[in-house]
Amino acid sequence: MKIIMGMLLCLGVSVASAFAIVYAGFLNVAADAPHSDLTYAIMETVRSRSISARSKNIRLPKLDDEKLIAAGAGHYAEMCSGCHLSPGNNDTDIRAGLYPKPPDLTKRIQASPQETFWVIKHGIKMSGMPAWGKTHDDASIWGLVAFLQKLPNLTFVQYRAFAESKRESRHPHDAANGRHHDHDQ
Repeated sequence: MKIIMGMLLCLGVSVASAFAIVYAGFLNVAADAPHSDLTYAIMETVRSRSISARSKNIRLPKLDDEKLIAAGAGHYAEMCSGCHLSPGNNDTDIRAGLYPKPPDLTKRIQASPQETFWVIKHGIKMSGMPAWGKTHDDASIWGLVAFLQKLPNLTFVQYRAFAESKRESRHPHDAANGRHHDHDQ
């Protein structure tokens, strides 16, 4: 009985201490102040385990379809490259201000296609990663995943060709009329 009471007392003191630390504002949430090593390790473990558990039963489609890859390239150029970079682009203004830093997707990352799909679809709280599944269907998200399989091996010229082919394919009416416009403007 004394052991249980001692454990409850320790638990109560721990909860009260945590509440006091949070309520007093001791934890700095500024994006330009890095987390402690312990905090960062806990956050990374929570993030990776959560994604792994939720993505393990996602069925993987065929990711080598050229149309799927090209569609993903266009979406990546429009929605992702500002934070996750593109070949020939080592940093952006928005990326410089983000903490934690988004992964540089021009380099191979340690994530399965299913995990990548889940992250793109659902986003990650308090990281700046939006839930694109609110505005994009699964086929569009799989296009991004398919393109991300190719991105680390692309040169700047190859990347631009992928992105431009998608942009041009969206507006056949403009090409037929000799009109061109840039959606990035």
